[in-house]
Amino acid sequence: MIEAYDARWPRSFAAVRDELRGVFAPLDVQVEHIGSTSVPGLAAKPVIDVLLGASSLPLVESRIAALQARGYAYAPQYEDVLPERRYFRRMPGALPRIHLHAVVTGSAIWREHLAFRDALRADADLRARYQDLKLRLAREHAADKAAYTEAKGPFIRAVIEAALGDGAGA
Repeated sequence: MIEAYDARWPRSFAAVRDELRGVFAPLDVQVEHIGSTSVPGLAAKPVIDVLLGASSLPLVESRIAALQARGYAYAPQYEDVLPERRYFRRMPGALPRIHLHAVVTGSAIWREHLAFRDALRADADLRARYQDLKLRLAREHAADKAAYTEAKGPFIRAVIEAALGDGAGA
């Protein structure tokens, strides 16, 4: 369910960022707020999407047990589709809901997530068009999360390509 923007979302992210830095200390990682909750004024599902950038995926994997101890469930089944990402969700019942996307800093997936977020933050018209699209698709695909996500794809891809150029994923 998509909700109006909530000013508490950035504070929730800040707490998660601090927690993740502690999990990875003394190693240097970058932690960014991504997804719709990271864009002021944009309606979103109440899920804090977090992009964690590390120097390597084995470094992330070395902290799986520590993340699990803090309530993050590791979801390796998605690595068939996105082998360059390690994905975690905060365990059911914990609030706020957290989706953690751990990748190599500077990788294509890193650059694309940040480019999309930054484009939405910088352009009120683009942000409004994306919100309208999300609200329409949420109604059309209320019972099918995968279809909702897939239907947003062309818009997202176009924004990323405009932000990064045609070779965005390269």
